[in-house]
Amino acid sequence: MASAKDIKANARPPKMGGRRGIVMGDKPKDFKGSMKRLLKFISPFKWKIILVMVLIVAATVLSVINPKVLAMATDTLADGVKAVAAGTGEIDFDRILQIVFYCILLYGASSIFNYLQGFIIAGVSTKIAYNLRTSIMQKIDRLPVSYFNRVSYGDVLSRITNDVDTINMNLNQTLSQAISAVITLLGVLVMMLTISWRLTLVVLITLPMSAGVMAFVMKKSQKHFFRHQNILGSVNGQVEEMYGGHVAVKAFNGEEDAVASFNEDNEKLYEAAWKSNFISGLMHPFMILIGNLGYVAVVVFGAGMTMKGTMTIGGIQAFIIYTRNFTQPISQVAQIANQFQMLVAAYERVDEFLGEDEIDDPEPKVCTADIDIKGDIKFDHVKFGYEDTDKIVIKDFSCDVKAGQKVAIVGPTGAGKTTLVKLLMRFHDLKDGAIYVDGHDITEFDRGDLRREFGMVLQDTWLYQASIRDNIRYGELTATDEQVVEAAKAAQVDHFIRTLPGGYDMEINEEANNISAGQKQLLTIARAILSNAKVLILDEATSSVDTRTEVMIQEAMDNLMQGRTSFIIAHRLSTIRNADLILCLNDGDIVEQGTHDELMALNGFYANLYNSQFENNG
Repeated sequence: MASAKDIKANARPPKMGGRRGIVMGDKPKDFKGSMKRLLKFISPFKWKIILVMVLIVAATVLSVINPKVLAMATDTLADGVKAVAAGTGEIDFDRILQIVFYCILLYGASSIFNYLQGFIIAGVSTKIAYNLRTSIMQKIDRLPVSYFNRVSYGDVLSRITNDVDTINMNLNQTLSQAISAVITLLGVLVMMLTISWRLTLVVLITLPMSAGVMAFVMKKSQKHFFRHQNILGSVNGQVEEMYGGHVAVKAFNGEEDAVASFNEDNEKLYEAAWKSNFISGLMHPFMILIGNLGYVAVVVFGAGMTMKGTMTIGGIQAFIIYTRNFTQPISQVAQIANQFQMLVAAYERVDEFLGEDEIDDPEPKVCTADIDIKGDIKFDHVKFGYEDTDKIVIKDFSCDVKAGQKVAIVGPTGAGKTTLVKLLMRFHDLKDGAIYVDGHDITEFDRGDLRREFGMVLQDTWLYQASIRDNIRYGELTATDEQVVEAAKAAQVDHFIRTLPGGYDMEINEEANNISAGQKQLLTIARAILSNAKVLILDEATSSVDTRTEVMIQEAMDNLMQGRTSFIIAHRLSTIRNADLILCLNDGDIVEQGTHDELMALNGFYANLYNSQFENNG
């Protein structure tokens, strides 16, 4: 997230909406490919969808038959009126009532079938959305850390929420409506042919016109639907990061610039939404116009045929109803086309996420459960640069650390200290060289298995919305309440916890701002203590605590680190004077190494760093 300093640095600030604003181009990448993968995702539900099709066919057939049955009632009534007028008979009301009763039965059965198919298709679309969200969450666990360095959290969240919701909603509507429209179109066409093939040809003339309009509108509007979903992810990213960094924004009076930046993308979102809805919305009135032209032509030609006696009154009445029923699914297809475009645009974003390169790990050769990890660590000519940049951060790093040693890593900002321990835990893979744990290359371990052997406390504390007890227990989920308390005591945090309302049961809120930064740091240290790991990594672990608390923590840490390999990244060099080995990093290389006394005697890089701190403090 952009810092408050960055916000004020420019009149037009960098967008807070993520590290990668609009993450894709405005045009769909692979429409056909995405459709194939979407169909593959739907395939497990094919039998339910086939059942839905059967129910829709049954409902549509019954609905399509009704106008012709109703025409029989009209013809019976017309014949009766003629008979009464000629004095040769009377109206057969029993026959008319019987036909009306059949119509009610047909409409009733059709409604039941429609209800059943609606119930099933709602379950299918919801289950598909459920599976998509599950796939996305599982995908997140398999993505490398580098992915989240270049993509905003808000954009990822938008794919899980907005895009999946769009798929769910439109899939529910398009599946049933599309099948219903096609079956209705075919059924009505058959029924019209049974009444008059000449009038049917009149109606069919409108089909090429309808198809042309649909193809033209879909081509013009699809890119705007895709752009709308894309910009929506960027806007969500801005909202998420502005909310998370609202304190910095307010502290540096960045509200106006932040809102201006948001409004810029919001305007783009409005433009894309307006264009997509307007252009796709043109389809419906054009379809109505074409349908009305066909309707007028049928009325004119049908009236002439009725006057000539080549068609009955009931026949023309049924055909007019069928004409309306014929144009209705065409208009419905136009509406479905809009929903379908939104569906595909949303799925392409989800599909792109699911297609991201995953962590490619071979089958682990070594299991930590099969060996007794002691904590011997060896860095062998390690070379590393982050995936999204060509810059090499660690150039040629070699070091042997014996089990139980306390190793301090010092150096100026950007020297590669934190990067080094991230490589040790395999958050990133090396460009060259190797890292060994007890003689085994770390690439031979399963990542999760390897990380269980490390306890880590970073500069950036991470707590989640739960009780203090559960946050500490995150270091060892099977730990008892007594073990949690013992870890808290070792981290010098037990007394503070007991002064809080609710003590260990007090819930930390979503932003973790109901306790201080120093208190959060203490809790993460307690979590690391509880994990009882063989190797400890402390990245400026006491940076957010006062001097008195730091002394207490340092004492607890000394006890904790007995018999464990420990890596301590420190800026305050007074805290690491008793380290077994001090590594001085600068520009990704070790420039000096040794104990505190040895390095001070050299009067070089380390001595300058150490003395400068006391000069500044003085």
